[in-house]
Amino acid sequence: MLPKMANYLVILIIVLISLFSLVSSSPKYNHPYSKSPYNRRTKNHHTHSNFPTPKATRISTNYTPTWPSLDARPLPKWYDSAKIGIFLHWGVFSVPSFGSEWFWFYLNNQDKSYTSFMSANYPPRYTYQDFGRDFTAEFWDPDKWADLFQKAGAKYVVLTSKHHEGFTLWPSKYSFSWNAMDVGPRRDLVGDLANAVRNKTDIKFGLYHSWLEFFNPMYLKDKANGFKTNTFVKNKAFPEFKELVEAYKPELIWSDGDWESPPEYWKAQEFLAWLYNTSPVKDTVVVNDRWGKGTSCTHGGFFSCQDHYNPGHLVPYKWENAMTIDSGSWGYRRNAPLSDYRSSQELITELVSTVSCGGNFLINVGPTREGTISPIFEERLLSIGTWLGINGVAIYDSVPWERAQNDSIAKGVWYTTKPEVGKLFAILLEDHWPSGTDQIVLGSVHPSLLNISSVEILGLEPGKKLKWVPDGDMIIVTLPVVPPGTVNKWGWTMVINHV
Repeated sequence: MLPKMANYLVILIIVLISLFSLVSSSPKYNHPYSKSPYNRRTKNHHTHSNFPTPKATRISTNYTPTWPSLDARPLPKWYDSAKIGIFLHWGVFSVPSFGSEWFWFYLNNQDKSYTSFMSANYPPRYTYQDFGRDFTAEFWDPDKWADLFQKAGAKYVVLTSKHHEGFTLWPSKYSFSWNAMDVGPRRDLVGDLANAVRNKTDIKFGLYHSWLEFFNPMYLKDKANGFKTNTFVKNKAFPEFKELVEAYKPELIWSDGDWESPPEYWKAQEFLAWLYNTSPVKDTVVVNDRWGKGTSCTHGGFFSCQDHYNPGHLVPYKWENAMTIDSGSWGYRRNAPLSDYRSSQELITELVSTVSCGGNFLINVGPTREGTISPIFEERLLSIGTWLGINGVAIYDSVPWERAQNDSIAKGVWYTTKPEVGKLFAILLEDHWPSGTDQIVLGSVHPSLLNISSVEILGLEPGKKLKWVPDGDMIIVTLPVVPPGTVNKWGWTMVINHV
């Protein structure tokens, strides 16, 4: 009897060891859609586990869910060096492409221009959800987008993974039948763009995410309860946000849709503590300041404060100017007149003043429902890239000049500097190039405070030094003749070399 029992025990142990080895060697489960047949729809599709965790020097792993602790986290250095980003507002709102990306909100609130648009163009009882099937992205080529962003000189890109309409551009298990895998494109838009950006360029990949959803019943119920309940956050917003980070590992998170309720409702501090301590991007991720009512321009990483924020002078915090090429909308508008599009000169002027005052410039375009970026957006982005190709040394990795951000005498001159290599950059905007004289007075450049060795200008006769003379507490620089047809328009960079 005992020998038989011993044999049975040995056999049982062998079976258990085999089962344990089999389980241990099995691939880890990453995402509910990782084995979906829809993943075969795209040529270069991938599973979420293919996204490598960004490498960086460890910052800390001991942040508590309190603002004093979270706000003490240093901003990862890559962000301040990058300076230029591209914002993409893309979603179901790109289908009607009328008014703004808040189309559903205004339609639901019976705004006359929106209801009239619907009555004139769609059958009765046509709902906003019906637009989902026409969000097709049939012409979308994420590799071409990545190439355009690189040519535009961008160092990071931010895609609206989910706007206030609640439609997710990835196959979220928390957004059943209202995501880009189930409706419309039938593909993982977030994953495909992340793959293109990371494989084709050195651009950092970031994601926008809205906390609120205009008409989600759970959110509306919490709102009706004065946000004393948090059913929406517990069952939708919070786990969905974590799913997004774990699946795509964004190095920038642009939070929004927070303004109606306090950060405690959103569990924002808890989310940020998880993000900084244990998430796959804990050492590299950068966040903004929209984490609940009262947090804007107060808590978070960099401050975006408000749309198109530009203080116009040096401030004691890192900030970002998020602005649109189409002055009337963040999303694509078929009815936008030419006069609503900001010119290349306006955009480069805004870029220069932003960086001079210590900010980053996040320029927004709205792609079409078919997945294209319209020629006027493309032209503006390429203009910025052309200018940066010549003058980027004065932008990337620069810091504000503490003495002055813009010149005290010469209009249209903004300063940046790289003190470690002894260079002060004076950027003269094209529309302020002196007329009737070849000289410019730089009133903020005090020759007794800078041991100036030479002055040159980028984009014309490389290596040629400009004539300059001290004049009391300023200098006078003689400018060269600009040949016709030069590609370096919109702004000229004078490099003031000093010891």
